[in-house]
Amino acid sequence: MLSESDCPNTNSTTTSAVTAATDPNSPSPDLNPKPPSSSDDDFFSSASFASSSSSDDNNQTQIPPSSPTPPQIPISYPSDGILTRDWVMDLIIAFDWASRNLPPSELPSVLPVQVFDTLVLSASKILHKEPNCVSIEGFGPNSSVVVVGDVHGQLHDVIFLLREAGFPADDRFFVFNGDYVDRGAWGLETFLLLLAWKVFMPHRVYLLRGNHESKYCTSVYGFEKEVLAKYGDRGKHVYRKCLGCFEGLPLASIIADRVYTAHGGLFRSVTTTPLKRPKGKKNRKIILSPEANSLSLGSLEELSKARRSVLDPPWEGANLIPGDVLWSDPSMNPGLSPNAERGIGLLWGPDCTEAFLKKFNLKLIIRSHEGPDAREKRSGLGGMDEGYTIDHVVESGKLITLFSAPDYPQFQATEERYKNKGAYIVLEPPYFDSPVFHSFKAITPRPKVNPYYDYEDVIDSDEELDLASMVQSS
Repeated sequence: MLSESDCPNTNSTTTSAVTAATDPNSPSPDLNPKPPSSSDDDFFSSASFASSSSSDDNNQTQIPPSSPTPPQIPISYPSDGILTRDWVMDLIIAFDWASRNLPPSELPSVLPVQVFDTLVLSASKILHKEPNCVSIEGFGPNSSVVVVGDVHGQLHDVIFLLREAGFPADDRFFVFNGDYVDRGAWGLETFLLLLAWKVFMPHRVYLLRGNHESKYCTSVYGFEKEVLAKYGDRGKHVYRKCLGCFEGLPLASIIADRVYTAHGGLFRSVTTTPLKRPKGKKNRKIILSPEANSLSLGSLEELSKARRSVLDPPWEGANLIPGDVLWSDPSMNPGLSPNAERGIGLLWGPDCTEAFLKKFNLKLIIRSHEGPDAREKRSGLGGMDEGYTIDHVVESGKLITLFSAPDYPQFQATEERYKNKGAYIVLEPPYFDSPVFHSFKAITPRPKVNPYYDYEDVIDSDEELDLASMVQSS
């Protein structure tokens, strides 16, 4: 069993990124300019979003001030209720432009609440009908699958990633491993943009749930405050609609019967003795089971029967699988054990990775959940400088951790950020089980905005959760 530090990074493809920026001294923008063409080529091949080989030492790419005029705003939902590629492209342009030209409180002038409601309702209807573990198949000889890890509201990096990897298409599938919101300043726009792609191409774009798509995390790490700041007196309504949509997000995917993806990873059998709730406010680190060997790996059948429609995945009781899938982490120690640092979920070793792959005839596990801050504290596991690590190499295949938010976290002072690259994975025919890694740098300059959470005092790696507060929020 090897960590990434033992494995050569032979498949890594490093790309640089650029994005649009505007002159901060320019006059206030016209909120109703004439709409330009929404063609992909017209906008995304422009100087403002083209790739560049130039970069600095901070894993960032500096770009000259430039910004296309936004489409006609406010955005309106198509009268026939059917989204088009042009509509989604216009939404990308509008969100990017607004982030650079308007204060956050002006977002309703770009995307009115009525349009938000229709988009979220349309997406929720699709998501709630999907199984806990979606099966992604129906590939052609030229198909590819792009897998994306945590993006945490870093809208401009997401836009670059989509352009660099190629936008969703009939032969290009996307699987997002969750954590769309929190920490970054544009979680709402990021989530809505991905929902638009889901509505437009429901069988090509798959959105899984992350641990931050929950009431507890969004109340601590900024998303709730972000929504309230952007939608004002309608903010509570918008936030509730987002929470309802979170509940519908599937937990995992199986790609081409060869690859398992989930935000956190593996999970226990529900026949295991449930958790005991700790007594005392100071006891936040839970004992999940008196003996680690009483835990056993769960099955895909058990995963299919879990109740995912909860605001916060339970850390006690019988419905433990959602919490495991969203919160668990790999370890270099064998076996299953309580994830005491997080207070929810499990730790699993290379032997568990081998057992899971072998039992379900899989070759690859792609999970996310850990950024450079978390990995800095994990002995024996690779760092996240390149946006991914190969954590377990076993007889049946590999376990990979994928993180897609570069130069993370957004608001820390430059010297306190990790200056990491983000990454995405491309899977290709015939078997879709040989990952091609693409690392990319953060786009700069980011628009200036105030943080929506107390990043100096809130723990960045989600450790030592206040479980009492989690229970109260459910």
